[in-house]
Amino acid sequence: MTASAGAVTLGSTAAQATADGPSEILVNSAAGVSEKAESTTKTATRATTTAKAKGKGKTKLSRAALQKVRAGKAVSAAKKQIGDPYRWGASGPGAFDCSGLVRYAWRKAGVSLPRVTHSQYRSIRKKVSWSKLHPGDLLFFSGKGHVGMYVGKGRMVHSPSSGKTVRIVRLAGYYRSSFAGAVRPGA
Repeated sequence: MTASAGAVTLGSTAAQATADGPSEILVNSAAGVSEKAESTTKTATRATTTAKAKGKGKTKLSRAALQKVRAGKAVSAAKKQIGDPYRWGASGPGAFDCSGLVRYAWRKAGVSLPRVTHSQYRSIRKKVSWSKLHPGDLLFFSGKGHVGMYVGKGRMVHSPSSGKTVRIVRLAGYYRSSFAGAVRPGA
C-alpha cells in the first residue's frame, strides 16, 4: 500500500482521497495517518499506508479499496477456522455449517450477512462471474444450497458437510461443474 498527496494505492486498486463524496468512506483523521490493512494475499501480509490529506486532515478510501481490505480480513478469519468441525446450524466459534462460516468471517471484517445460503446470495447485489473472482467472494453451489469463500489461486475455504472439518479445496471437478453463482460482500 502506498500513498501520495490525495491518493492511496492498495495493491492494484487506487483510491482518491477527497474532502467529501458519497462513494468514499472515512478511514481516520489527522495531518499524517498510518492505517494498517490486511492484504488479500496468500500470506496475509500487512502493509502500512501513510497519507497526508489536504485541507481538512481526513483520509478516505474508496468503497472498492475498503472492500478489498475487509475481504482480506474475512479470508483471514475463515482460514483461522480450518480444522473446526462441521455442525448443521452452527455459526462458530468452534463449529460451523457452510453459511455460518462465511457469515462469521465477514462479521469479523465488519460486514453483516444473512444466516442462510439462499438469503446470502439474494441479499448481496454485487454478482460476480467465475472469471472475475476475488478473495473474499462467496461461491454458491448445487442450486445455491452450499457456500464457500474464494481465497485466491483457484481455491476456496468452506465447511463441507457432516463428519468433515473446515478446509481449503481446489475449485475443480465437482465444484466447477456445480457452480451456481458468486457475490462480493461489502461492495
